[in-house]
Amino acid sequence: MFNLIFRWQEEVAKQAIKHALKALKKRHLVEEGAHSPAYIALSRPIISQGSEWKGKAEKLEVELQQCYKAQSRLSEQLVVEVAESRTLKAFLQEKETAMAELEKELTQTRDEYSQLKTDFEEKVRALELLLSEYKELKAQLEQLTIRATNAEAENKRLDAELLNVANALYEDMTERLKASGLEKLAQEQVDGIVRRSEEGAEFFAESTVPSVCKDRINAHDGHSLFGCLGSVLDLAITHDNRSIIAGSSSNNLFVWDVNLGHVHHTLTSHTEKVCAVDVSKVSSRHVVSSAYGRTIKVWDLQKGYCTNTIIFHSNCNALCFSTDGLTICSGHVDGNLRLWDIQTGKLLSEVSAHSLAIISLSLSVAKRKFFGTFRATGNKVASNWSRSFISPDDNNIAAGSAHGSIYIWSISKADMVSTLKEHTAPILCCTWSAIGKPLAYADKNGVVCTWT
Repeated sequence: MFNLIFRWQEEVAKQAIKHALKALKKRHLVEEGAHSPAYIALSRPIISQGSEWKGKAEKLEVELQQCYKAQSRLSEQLVVEVAESRTLKAFLQEKETAMAELEKELTQTRDEYSQLKTDFEEKVRALELLLSEYKELKAQLEQLTIRATNAEAENKRLDAELLNVANALYEDMTERLKASGLEKLAQEQVDGIVRRSEEGAEFFAESTVPSVCKDRINAHDGHSLFGCLGSVLDLAITHDNRSIIAGSSSNNLFVWDVNLGHVHHTLTSHTEKVCAVDVSKVSSRHVVSSAYGRTIKVWDLQKGYCTNTIIFHSNCNALCFSTDGLTICSGHVDGNLRLWDIQTGKLLSEVSAHSLAIISLSLSVAKRKFFGTFRATGNKVASNWSRSFISPDDNNIAAGSAHGSIYIWSISKADMVSTLKEHTAPILCCTWSAIGKPLAYADKNGVVCTWT
């Protein structure tokens, strides 16, 4: 386009120059015609034509000068127009070069666009394929989820049926034993004589009030488990002795594999410090925990996540599973005991037990009833994480104090029967062996003592 404009302007300039030359030539011929009378007059005698010739000559001279001036102006104008024409030609050539480069870039851009369009179409086809596969996988996942839900419901139903059958058999056995005058043997069945079928059952005996410190152990001089972020506020061991679960101040629960010695689960759902944890006595997969955020959570270790959350207005300091694994017992800051259904999270029962906060729970296998209140003069609990314990045969209770003593009460007598003193540091927890002895407890300095 710029080339056509330049050629048109160049042609116009040439025509203008030709026209100017023709005009000059015509003017020159006219001037020659105008001068011819002067030349004829000059050929006449000077005397007769003197004054006339002089006037005409002066007039012609003036006209000739004007012609020269006009010719000079036209020449200057012609030179300017030629210079402008050359400048315009150079400008047009520059624009033509720029246009050529732009056309080259445009061609390159079109090629890139074509390639990008091809790539985009391939990506769209790939995305459509992925979406199709995703929909198919989603449909399969939904089917598997439905099957898993149905299977889980069926398992729960079967577990409930098995527990009902077991409870019915137990009640039937107890009634028969009572009828035959063997009520005491029935109580022993509940209290742990059934453990004689387990490994180490030959060492089982009824719990006795200990009097001798057998061992004094620095708890953290031996094997240590690492990986917990924050302080360990409570822990529990699964009944198969394969896992240890710890509640920590980092708002999480950490699950260690005892054989491997490292964390293989981190349970994250609490928003405050986890202050209490317990494991089901029926299944090693179910765990319950409480935190300062007024929440109680039920966990499934096989699934690795929380299956139920209970929210209540009073913080729970301590909790434990019932023997059948279907109920949670919780002790709260408001001094009340509460029983919860593990499946629905529904509050089953509430007991106004204490005037102050409950900080420890230990579950008896006897029927739910009030036995009494157990006190010791000068006894002071070491912390909100101190733990007391009921002996396996439900005969005695042991609890530690802030000044390093262990107090033991007889449940049947509702009176203190012994005071054990081996520590100077506050006692944080104590427990009886499941086979009746020994009694073990640990202080704030990490020293563990066993008594027989």
